[in-house]
Amino acid sequence: MEAPLPPRESGRFVVEHSQDVFVEEEGVRRVAEMLYALRKSEDLTASGWKKANPLAPSPTSDHALNWVFVVDTMNFSFWPEREDQQCEVTYRGTTYYGYMTLCAAITRAMEEGIPITEPSYFSQMSVEELGRVLRSDNNTPMPMLEERHRVLTEGGRVLLQHGGSFRSFISPAGRDAQKMVELIVDNLPSYRDEATYKGKRISLYKRAQILVADFWGIMEARVEGDMPNLDILTMFADYRVPQALVHLGALRYSDTLMETLRNGELLSSGDRREVEIRGCSIWCVEKIKAHLWSLVEDRDGQSCNINSAIIDFYLWPYAKQHHKEMAHIPIHHTRCIYY
Repeated sequence: MEAPLPPRESGRFVVEHSQDVFVEEEGVRRVAEMLYALRKSEDLTASGWKKANPLAPSPTSDHALNWVFVVDTMNFSFWPEREDQQCEVTYRGTTYYGYMTLCAAITRAMEEGIPITEPSYFSQMSVEELGRVLRSDNNTPMPMLEERHRVLTEGGRVLLQHGGSFRSFISPAGRDAQKMVELIVDNLPSYRDEATYKGKRISLYKRAQILVADFWGIMEARVEGDMPNLDILTMFADYRVPQALVHLGALRYSDTLMETLRNGELLSSGDRREVEIRGCSIWCVEKIKAHLWSLVEDRDGQSCNINSAIIDFYLWPYAKQHHKEMAHIPIHHTRCIYY
């Protein structure tokens, strides 16, 4: 079987053939201008990683790297079947929803003395043990418990075969982001976020790329973060950032697709429309980044180091913060292990 196109080239290919999702040049320029105004803020730096997720351990802690591996391995499918029935996890007086329930549950387990970041433990934990770790504080459980258990135990076994930690597993890639993504995808089946679109094998690699970006964020905070080719990472194509891109006018859905999403139709992983939403989001952020770089060069006479991962790290919390303003734009619903 032919190797899939890398995520960036996949995004370009999808945009060139898309039937229901379109990149809007004027909106791309507006978002780039918005980011240009923020170019010197901490929101658009690697140090924003810890700020964006206060539940993560200190980047200098021994648990930090294995924590991101555990969380990123189970980082998928948090949307509720009904908005009024969401999984909730309360930690230190704050109640969390969505992806943050996972972060809160893992950090809560660590505080309870459960060695949830140790591969020797999570490689062989039972479904029931993981269910207790991920327990909700209401009657709505976290979705896809059995799938989370399968991918986590699989990931733990792989780490044990490669030195027993995420750091030892990823170290053969050196400081090469491309090699890191390849190492993850080659060894961890649950990270192989691929599809066939218009007869072409493509890749989106949301979780593999975010795992590399999270690794970089920790190493950057430790002042060990030089990763010269980090710009090979694209945005992390999920269901929340596309909604933000539509809200900001950089992405447009056809009337037919918008109606489908408003009707709550479930899109299967690999469905043409699902691939178009994710692929066009990737290329949209690439165009935003390119325009931002041009603005910085033309106006400031400098090169710009704001990459697609940083733009994603900004847009995801932006979507959460502005969820009421963009509630009229439906997210797409796909139950899968890839995002």
